[in-house]
Amino acid sequence: MVQPWNDRRVISPCLRPMDQCVNVERELEKVLQKFSSYGQHCDRTLEELVDYTSGLKQEILQTSGDEQELPGTLSLVLSQCCKRVKDTVQKLASHHKDIHSSVSRVGKAIDKNLDSDLGSVGMEACWQAESQRLLSEVMVEHFFRQGVLDVAEELCQEAGLCIDPSQKEPFVELNRILEALKLRDLRPALEWAVENREMLMAQNSSLEFKLHRLNFIRLLMGGTANQREALQYAKNFQPFALNHQKDIQVLMGSLVYLRQGIENSPYVHLLDSNQWSDICDIFTRDACSLLGLSVDSPLSVSFSAGCVALPALINIKAVIEQRQCIGVWNQKDELPIEVDLGKRCWYHSVFACPILRQQTTDSNPPMKLVCGHIISKDALNKMINGSKLKCPYCPMEQVPADAKQIYF
Repeated sequence: MVQPWNDRRVISPCLRPMDQCVNVERELEKVLQKFSSYGQHCDRTLEELVDYTSGLKQEILQTSGDEQELPGTLSLVLSQCCKRVKDTVQKLASHHKDIHSSVSRVGKAIDKNLDSDLGSVGMEACWQAESQRLLSEVMVEHFFRQGVLDVAEELCQEAGLCIDPSQKEPFVELNRILEALKLRDLRPALEWAVENREMLMAQNSSLEFKLHRLNFIRLLMGGTANQREALQYAKNFQPFALNHQKDIQVLMGSLVYLRQGIENSPYVHLLDSNQWSDICDIFTRDACSLLGLSVDSPLSVSFSAGCVALPALINIKAVIEQRQCIGVWNQKDELPIEVDLGKRCWYHSVFACPILRQQTTDSNPPMKLVCGHIISKDALNKMINGSKLKCPYCPMEQVPADAKQIYF
Protein backbone atom coordinates (compact mmCIF):
# COMPACT_ATOMS: atom_id res chain seq x y z
CA MET A 1 0.00 0.00 0.00
CA VAL A 2 1.53 3.30 -1.10
CA GLN A 3 1.04 6.09 1.44
CA PRO A 4 3.83 8.72 1.23
CA TRP A 5 1.72 11.46 -0.38
CA ASN A 6 3.57 14.03 1.72
CA ASP A 7 7.02 13.10 0.42
CA ARG A 8 8.25 16.60 -0.44
CA ARG A 9 11.36 15.29 -2.21
CA VAL A 10 9.15 14.04 -5.03
CA ILE A 11 6.94 17.09 -5.62
CA SER A 12 9.09 19.94 -4.35
CA PRO A 13 9.13 21.76 -7.74
CA CYS A 14 5.33 21.98 -7.60
CA LEU A 15 4.99 23.01 -3.98
CA ARG A 16 5.65 26.73 -4.44
CA PRO A 17 2.66 28.04 -6.39
CA MET A 18 2.89 31.37 -4.57
CA ASP A 19 6.46 31.90 -5.83
CA GLN A 20 5.28 31.19 -9.36
CA CYS A 21 2.42 33.64 -9.00
CA VAL A 22 4.82 36.27 -7.63
CA ASN A 23 7.06 35.86 -10.68
CA VAL A 24 4.12 36.41 -13.02
CA GLU A 25 2.86 39.32 -10.93
CA ARG A 26 6.30 40.93 -11.07
CA GLU A 27 6.26 40.93 -14.88
CA LEU A 28 2.70 42.23 -14.88
CA GLU A 29 3.66 45.10 -12.56
CA LYS A 30 6.42 46.10 -14.97
CA VAL A 31 3.92 46.29 -17.83
CA LEU A 32 1.43 48.28 -15.77
CA GLN A 33 4.14 50.74 -14.75
CA LYS A 34 5.18 51.17 -18.38
CA PHE A 35 1.57 51.74 -19.43
CA SER A 36 1.15 54.33 -16.68
CA SER A 37 4.35 56.23 -17.52
CA TYR A 38 3.61 55.98 -21.25
CA GLY A 39 0.13 57.42 -20.72
CA GLN A 40 1.48 60.32 -18.68
CA HIS A 41 4.20 60.97 -21.26
CA CYS A 42 1.61 60.93 -24.09
CA ASP A 43 -0.68 63.37 -22.29
CA ARG A 44 2.19 65.73 -21.53
CA THR A 45 3.67 65.57 -25.05
CA LEU A 46 0.35 66.03 -26.82
CA GLU A 47 -0.60 68.96 -24.59
CA GLU A 48 2.71 70.67 -25.45
CA LEU A 49 2.10 69.96 -29.14
CA VAL A 50 -1.44 71.37 -29.00
CA ASP A 51 -0.21 74.52 -27.24
CA TYR A 52 2.54 74.96 -29.80
CA THR A 53 0.24 74.53 -32.83
CA SER A 54 -2.46 76.75 -31.29
CA GLY A 55 0.08 79.53 -30.69
CA LEU A 56 1.40 79.18 -34.22
CA LYS A 57 -2.12 79.37 -35.61
CA GLN A 58 -2.79 82.64 -33.78
CA GLU A 59 0.51 84.05 -34.99
CA ILE A 60 -0.27 83.18 -38.61
CA LEU A 61 -3.75 84.73 -38.39
CA GLN A 62 -2.37 87.95 -36.95
CA THR A 63 0.51 88.22 -39.41
CA SER A 64 -1.11 87.19 -42.69
CA GLY A 65 -4.32 89.19 -42.39
CA ASP A 66 -6.04 89.22 -45.79
CA GLU A 67 -2.92 88.27 -47.79
CA GLN A 68 -3.31 85.37 -50.19
CA GLU A 69 0.21 84.00 -49.66
CA LEU A 70 2.14 83.46 -46.44
CA PRO A 71 5.43 85.29 -45.89
CA GLY A 72 8.57 83.18 -46.35
CA THR A 73 9.38 83.18 -42.63
CA LEU A 74 5.96 81.85 -41.65
CA SER A 75 6.10 79.25 -44.40
CA LEU A 76 9.37 77.97 -42.94
CA VAL A 77 7.92 77.95 -39.41
CA LEU A 78 4.89 76.01 -40.66
CA SER A 79 7.07 73.35 -42.30
CA GLN A 80 9.02 73.03 -39.04
CA CYS A 81 5.71 72.61 -37.21
CA CYS A 82 4.70 69.77 -39.55
CA LYS A 83 8.06 68.10 -39.00
CA ARG A 84 7.68 68.40 -35.23
CA VAL A 85 4.22 66.84 -35.33
CA LYS A 86 5.49 63.97 -37.47
CA ASP A 87 8.51 63.35 -35.23
CA THR A 88 6.33 63.39 -32.11
CA VAL A 89 3.92 60.81 -33.55
CA GLN A 90 6.81 58.57 -34.60
CA LYS A 91 8.37 58.72 -31.13
CA LEU A 92 5.08 57.87 -29.44
CA ALA A 93 4.55 54.95 -31.81
CA SER A 94 8.08 53.70 -31.12
CA HIS A 95 7.51 53.82 -27.36
CA HIS A 96 4.24 51.97 -27.85
CA LYS A 97 6.05 49.15 -29.66
CA ASP A 98 8.33 48.75 -26.65
CA ILE A 99 5.26 48.12 -24.49
CA HIS A 100 4.18 45.32 -26.83
CA SER A 101 7.42 43.45 -26.12
CA SER A 102 6.79 43.82 -22.37
CA VAL A 103 3.29 42.37 -22.79
CA SER A 104 4.70 39.36 -24.63
CA ARG A 105 7.11 38.78 -21.75
CA VAL A 106 4.12 38.42 -19.40
CA GLY A 107 2.81 35.60 -21.58
CA LYS A 108 6.21 33.90 -21.51
CA ALA A 109 6.33 34.26 -17.72
CA ILE A 110 2.91 32.61 -17.44
CA ASP A 111 4.00 29.71 -19.67
CA LYS A 112 7.24 29.33 -17.70
CA ASN A 113 5.83 29.48 -14.18
CA LEU A 114 2.35 28.03 -14.48
CA ASP A 115 1.47 24.54 -15.68
CA SER A 116 -0.80 24.96 -18.67
CA ASP A 117 -1.36 21.20 -19.17
CA LEU A 118 -4.52 20.68 -17.11
CA GLY A 119 -5.85 17.80 -19.16
CA SER A 120 -4.30 15.25 -16.81
CA VAL A 121 -6.71 16.16 -14.01
CA GLY A 122 -9.80 16.36 -16.18
CA MET A 123 -12.65 13.87 -16.22
CA GLU A 124 -14.25 12.80 -19.49
CA ALA A 125 -17.52 12.27 -17.64
CA CYS A 126 -17.82 16.05 -17.32
CA TRP A 127 -18.53 16.28 -21.04
CA GLN A 128 -21.30 13.72 -21.26
CA ALA A 129 -24.68 14.91 -22.48
CA GLU A 130 -26.29 15.14 -19.05
CA SER A 131 -23.29 16.93 -17.53
CA GLN A 132 -23.21 19.40 -20.42
CA ARG A 133 -26.88 20.18 -19.92
CA LEU A 134 -26.35 20.83 -16.20
CA LEU A 135 -23.33 23.02 -16.96
CA SER A 136 -25.34 25.04 -19.46
CA GLU A 137 -28.14 25.55 -16.91
CA VAL A 138 -25.63 26.73 -14.31
CA MET A 139 -24.12 29.17 -16.81
CA VAL A 140 -27.56 30.51 -17.75
CA GLU A 141 -28.39 31.14 -14.09
CA HIS A 142 -25.04 32.89 -13.64
CA PHE A 143 -25.75 35.21 -16.57
CA PHE A 144 -29.23 35.91 -15.17
CA ARG A 145 -27.61 36.88 -11.87
CA GLN A 146 -25.18 39.19 -13.64
CA GLY A 147 -27.99 40.90 -15.53
CA VAL A 148 -26.74 39.93 -19.01
CA LEU A 149 -30.08 38.54 -20.11
CA ASP A 150 -29.32 38.64 -23.82
CA VAL A 151 -26.29 36.37 -23.35
CA ALA A 152 -28.33 33.97 -21.19
CA GLU A 153 -31.13 33.75 -23.76
CA GLU A 154 -28.65 33.20 -26.59
CA LEU A 155 -27.04 30.36 -24.62
CA CYS A 156 -30.47 28.82 -24.01
CA GLN A 157 -31.12 28.74 -27.75
CA GLU A 158 -27.71 27.31 -28.63
CA ALA A 159 -27.83 24.66 -25.87
CA GLY A 160 -31.45 23.75 -26.57
CA LEU A 161 -32.62 24.64 -23.06
CA CYS A 162 -36.20 25.52 -22.18
CA ILE A 163 -36.04 28.08 -19.39
CA ASP A 164 -39.32 29.18 -17.82
CA PRO A 165 -39.65 33.01 -18.04
CA SER A 166 -40.59 33.02 -14.36
CA GLN A 167 -37.04 31.89 -13.56
CA LYS A 168 -35.45 35.04 -14.91
CA GLU A 169 -38.02 37.58 -13.67
CA PRO A 170 -36.62 37.73 -10.10
CA PHE A 171 -33.10 38.29 -11.44
CA VAL A 172 -34.31 41.07 -13.73
CA GLU A 173 -35.84 42.88 -10.76
CA LEU A 174 -32.82 42.33 -8.49
CA ASN A 175 -30.39 43.64 -11.11
CA ARG A 176 -32.61 46.67 -11.73
CA ILE A 177 -32.56 47.49 -8.01
CA LEU A 178 -28.82 46.88 -7.72
CA GLU A 179 -28.10 49.19 -10.65
CA ALA A 180 -30.19 51.88 -8.97
CA LEU A 181 -28.28 51.40 -5.69
CA LYS A 182 -24.97 51.77 -7.51
CA LEU A 183 -26.28 55.12 -8.76
CA ARG A 184 -27.29 55.92 -5.15
CA ASP A 185 -30.99 55.75 -5.94
CA LEU A 186 -32.67 54.19 -2.89
CA ARG A 187 -36.27 54.37 -4.06
CA PRO A 188 -36.52 50.95 -5.88
CA ALA A 189 -34.77 49.13 -3.00
CA LEU A 190 -37.01 50.78 -0.40
CA GLU A 191 -40.14 49.86 -2.35
CA TRP A 192 -38.96 46.25 -2.55
CA ALA A 193 -38.05 46.15 1.15
CA VAL A 194 -41.43 47.56 2.24
CA GLU A 195 -43.22 45.06 0.01
CA ASN A 196 -41.28 42.15 1.57
CA ARG A 197 -41.10 43.59 5.12
CA GLU A 198 -42.72 40.62 6.88
CA MET A 199 -40.40 38.03 5.33
CA LEU A 200 -37.34 40.22 5.93
CA MET A 201 -38.24 40.72 9.58
CA ALA A 202 -38.78 36.97 9.95
CA GLN A 203 -35.14 36.58 8.93
CA ASN A 204 -33.99 39.35 11.31
CA SER A 205 -32.88 41.40 8.31
CA SER A 206 -31.71 44.96 8.85
CA LEU A 207 -32.02 45.88 5.16
CA GLU A 208 -35.02 48.21 5.36
CA PHE A 209 -33.64 50.05 8.40
CA LYS A 210 -30.26 50.60 6.71
CA LEU A 211 -31.98 51.89 3.57
CA HIS A 212 -33.96 54.41 5.64
CA ARG A 213 -30.75 55.26 7.50
CA LEU A 214 -28.96 56.08 4.24
CA ASN A 215 -31.86 58.20 3.08
CA PHE A 216 -31.85 60.08 6.41
CA ILE A 217 -28.07 60.68 6.15
CA ARG A 218 -28.57 62.10 2.67
CA LEU A 219 -31.00 64.61 4.12
CA LEU A 220 -28.48 65.50 6.84
CA MET A 221 -25.92 66.35 4.16
CA GLY A 222 -28.24 69.13 2.99
CA GLY A 223 -27.70 71.05 6.24
CA THR A 224 -30.27 73.14 8.08
CA ALA A 225 -32.36 73.55 4.92
CA ASN A 226 -33.43 69.89 5.27
CA GLN A 227 -33.88 69.89 9.06
CA ARG A 228 -37.68 69.84 9.01
CA GLU A 229 -37.76 67.18 6.31
CA ALA A 230 -35.22 65.04 8.21
CA LEU A 231 -37.33 65.20 11.40
CA GLN A 232 -40.39 64.22 9.43
CA TYR A 233 -38.54 61.34 7.77
CA ALA A 234 -37.35 60.03 11.17
CA LYS A 235 -40.85 58.62 11.68
CA ASN A 236 -39.81 55.78 9.36
CA PHE A 237 -37.51 54.48 12.11
CA GLN A 238 -40.43 53.67 14.43
CA PRO A 239 -40.86 49.98 13.37
CA PHE A 240 -37.16 49.39 14.04
CA ALA A 241 -36.84 51.17 17.40
CA LEU A 242 -36.61 47.94 19.40
CA ASN A 243 -33.72 46.37 17.47
CA HIS A 244 -31.83 49.51 16.39
CA GLN A 245 -32.33 51.89 19.32
CA LYS A 246 -28.67 52.87 19.63
CA ASP A 247 -28.29 53.56 15.88
CA ILE A 248 -31.40 55.71 15.91
CA GLN A 249 -30.10 57.69 18.89
CA VAL A 250 -26.89 58.42 16.97
CA LEU A 251 -28.86 59.65 13.96
CA MET A 252 -31.00 61.91 16.14
CA GLY A 253 -27.94 63.29 17.92
CA SER A 254 -26.39 64.31 14.61
CA LEU A 255 -29.20 66.84 14.09
CA VAL A 256 -27.53 69.09 16.66
CA TYR A 257 -24.61 69.64 14.29
CA LEU A 258 -26.56 70.50 11.15
CA ARG A 259 -25.59 74.17 11.37
CA GLN A 260 -21.83 73.52 11.37
CA GLY A 261 -22.10 70.55 8.99
CA ILE A 262 -21.97 66.82 9.73
CA GLU A 263 -18.53 66.61 8.09
CA ASN A 264 -17.17 68.91 10.85
CA SER A 265 -18.83 67.05 13.71
CA PRO A 266 -18.21 63.92 15.83
CA TYR A 267 -20.74 62.22 13.52
CA VAL A 268 -18.54 62.41 10.42
CA HIS A 269 -18.48 58.58 10.30
CA LEU A 270 -22.09 58.72 9.06
CA LEU A 271 -20.78 60.02 5.73
CA ASP A 272 -18.57 56.98 5.07
CA SER A 273 -18.96 56.12 1.36
CA ASN A 274 -18.33 52.41 2.02
CA GLN A 275 -21.86 52.04 3.35
CA TRP A 276 -23.16 52.24 -0.22
CA SER A 277 -21.22 49.15 -1.23
CA ASP A 278 -22.28 47.52 2.03
CA ILE A 279 -25.96 48.14 1.31
CA CYS A 280 -25.53 46.47 -2.11
CA ASP A 281 -24.07 43.39 -0.41
CA ILE A 282 -26.83 43.31 2.21
CA PHE A 283 -29.53 43.65 -0.42
CA THR A 284 -28.00 40.87 -2.55
CA ARG A 285 -27.71 38.55 0.46
CA ASP A 286 -31.24 39.12 1.76
CA ALA A 287 -32.89 39.06 -1.66
CA CYS A 288 -31.18 35.78 -2.57
CA SER A 289 -32.20 34.37 0.81
CA LEU A 290 -35.87 35.18 0.14
CA LEU A 291 -35.60 33.52 -3.28
CA GLY A 292 -33.97 30.43 -1.79
CA LEU A 293 -30.68 31.10 -3.60
CA SER A 294 -27.10 31.28 -2.47
CA VAL A 295 -25.46 34.71 -2.53
CA ASP A 296 -22.85 33.53 -5.03
CA SER A 297 -23.83 31.71 -8.20
CA PRO A 298 -23.01 27.97 -8.35
CA LEU A 299 -20.75 28.67 -11.33
CA SER A 300 -18.59 31.20 -9.47
CA VAL A 301 -18.40 28.94 -6.39
CA SER A 302 -17.39 25.94 -8.49
CA PHE A 303 -14.80 27.98 -10.34
CA SER A 304 -13.30 29.29 -7.09
CA ALA A 305 -13.24 25.79 -5.60
CA GLY A 306 -11.54 24.48 -8.73
CA CYS A 307 -8.85 27.15 -8.51
CA VAL A 308 -8.15 26.14 -4.90
CA ALA A 309 -8.13 22.40 -5.63
CA LEU A 310 -6.23 22.45 -8.92
CA PRO A 311 -2.64 22.80 -7.56
CA ALA A 312 -3.17 19.90 -5.16
CA LEU A 313 -4.67 17.73 -7.90
CA ILE A 314 -1.79 18.47 -10.27
CA ASN A 315 0.71 17.58 -7.53
CA ILE A 316 -0.98 14.30 -6.63
CA LYS A 317 -1.32 13.37 -10.30
CA ALA A 318 2.42 13.91 -10.77
CA VAL A 319 3.17 11.68 -7.77
CA ILE A 320 0.82 8.96 -9.02
CA GLU A 321 2.45 8.95 -12.46
CA GLN A 322 5.99 9.04 -11.06
CA ARG A 323 5.40 6.17 -8.61
CA GLN A 324 3.29 4.27 -11.15
CA CYS A 325 0.45 3.77 -8.69
CA ILE A 326 -2.36 2.01 -10.52
CA GLY A 327 -5.95 2.26 -9.39
CA VAL A 328 -5.45 5.12 -6.94
CA TRP A 329 -7.58 7.56 -8.93
CA ASN A 330 -10.06 5.56 -10.93
CA GLN A 331 -13.30 6.67 -9.34
CA LYS A 332 -15.30 9.34 -11.16
CA ASP A 333 -17.18 10.49 -8.05
CA GLU A 334 -14.34 10.97 -5.58
CA LEU A 335 -10.89 12.49 -5.22
CA PRO A 336 -7.73 10.58 -4.24
CA ILE A 337 -6.96 13.11 -1.48
CA GLU A 338 -8.90 15.49 0.72
CA VAL A 339 -8.85 19.09 -0.52
CA ASP A 340 -9.57 21.83 2.01
CA LEU A 341 -11.68 24.46 0.24
CA GLY A 342 -12.17 26.63 3.32
CA LYS A 343 -15.36 27.45 5.20
CA ARG A 344 -16.65 29.55 2.31
CA CYS A 345 -17.42 26.34 0.41
CA TRP A 346 -19.00 24.43 3.31
CA TYR A 347 -22.61 23.70 2.45
CA HIS A 348 -23.38 20.29 3.95
CA SER A 349 -21.71 17.46 5.83
CA VAL A 350 -19.78 14.78 3.95
CA PHE A 351 -19.21 11.37 5.58
CA ALA A 352 -15.93 9.56 4.99
CA CYS A 353 -15.82 5.87 5.82
CA PRO A 354 -13.37 5.31 8.71
CA ILE A 355 -12.53 1.84 7.37
CA LEU A 356 -11.92 2.43 3.64
CA ARG A 357 -11.20 6.15 4.10
CA GLN A 358 -13.42 7.07 1.17
CA GLN A 359 -16.21 9.61 0.92
CA THR A 360 -19.61 7.97 0.69
CA THR A 361 -21.66 8.36 -2.48
CA ASP A 362 -25.14 7.50 -3.69
CA SER A 363 -23.91 4.06 -4.75
CA ASN A 364 -21.87 3.63 -1.56
CA PRO A 365 -24.00 5.25 1.18
CA PRO A 366 -23.24 5.38 4.93
CA MET A 367 -24.77 2.51 6.93
CA LYS A 368 -25.54 2.53 10.67
CA LEU A 369 -24.87 -0.71 12.46
CA VAL A 370 -27.02 -2.01 15.32
CA CYS A 371 -24.36 -0.93 17.81
CA GLY A 372 -24.55 2.66 16.52
CA HIS A 373 -21.24 2.81 14.62
CA ILE A 374 -21.33 3.99 11.02
CA ILE A 375 -19.34 2.64 8.07
CA SER A 376 -19.80 2.69 4.31
CA LYS A 377 -21.79 0.06 2.44
CA ASP A 378 -18.68 -1.19 0.64
CA ALA A 379 -16.88 -1.65 3.97
CA LEU A 380 -19.91 -3.50 5.37
CA ASN A 381 -19.95 -5.91 2.41
CA LYS A 382 -16.24 -6.61 2.71
CA MET A 383 -16.48 -7.39 6.44
CA ILE A 384 -19.31 -9.92 6.18
CA ASN A 385 -18.19 -13.32 7.40
CA GLY A 386 -20.79 -15.86 6.41
CA SER A 387 -24.09 -14.53 7.74
CA LYS A 388 -22.52 -12.49 10.53
CA LEU A 389 -20.83 -9.13 10.78
CA LYS A 390 -18.54 -8.04 13.60
CA CYS A 391 -18.31 -4.31 14.21
CA PRO A 392 -14.73 -3.07 13.69
CA TYR A 393 -15.03 -0.76 16.73
CA CYS A 394 -16.76 -2.99 19.29
CA PRO A 395 -17.06 -6.76 19.72
CA MET A 396 -20.75 -6.83 18.94
CA GLU A 397 -21.79 -9.33 16.29
CA GLN A 398 -24.87 -8.66 14.24
CA VAL A 399 -26.75 -9.56 11.10
CA PRO A 400 -25.70 -7.43 8.10
CA ALA A 401 -29.33 -7.01 7.04
CA ASP A 402 -30.03 -5.09 10.28
CA ALA A 403 -27.80 -2.21 9.16
CA LYS A 404 -29.74 0.87 8.08
CA GLN A 405 -28.83 3.52 5.54
CA ILE A 406 -28.57 7.05 6.97
CA TYR A 407 -28.81 10.37 5.21
CA PHE A 408 -26.88 13.61 5.79
